[in-house]
Amino acid sequence: MTTSPQPTGLTIMVIDDSSTIRRSAEIFLTQAGYQVVLADDGFDALAKINDHHPALVFCDILMPRLDGYQTCALIKKSARFHATPVLMLSSKDGLFDRARGAMVGASAYLTKPFSKDSLLAAVREHTAARS
Repeated sequence: MTTSPQPTGLTIMVIDDSSTIRRSAEIFLTQAGYQVVLADDGFDALAKINDHHPALVFCDILMPRLDGYQTCALIKKSARFHATPVLMLSSKDGLFDRARGAMVGASAYLTKPFSKDSLLAAVREHTAARS
């Protein structure tokens, strides 16, 4: 039997245009005791980020209107959220994609489909200093 999740108080934002990916991430993170804010694209995320102050942001790369690279760059340009880790989510795992993510300030890169373990490990790794 697994131990029950410890409430962390940390809020995690998940930005993805796929409702399946958003729902999977929400289930995994909620079961682990995190608060979750969902956004279906970059504009939605930017509208919500000030209200929720996430400790970490997962951001899909391929989205309509405002892609993940643009969204990450805008989050990182904000004085308020400059230090917030942004982890890129993508089904593409190429060197170019990782390099482009790093150029806009992404902290890491998680390949979809992700497992519960890989998602939670990424959260722990990038929020350790904040908790």
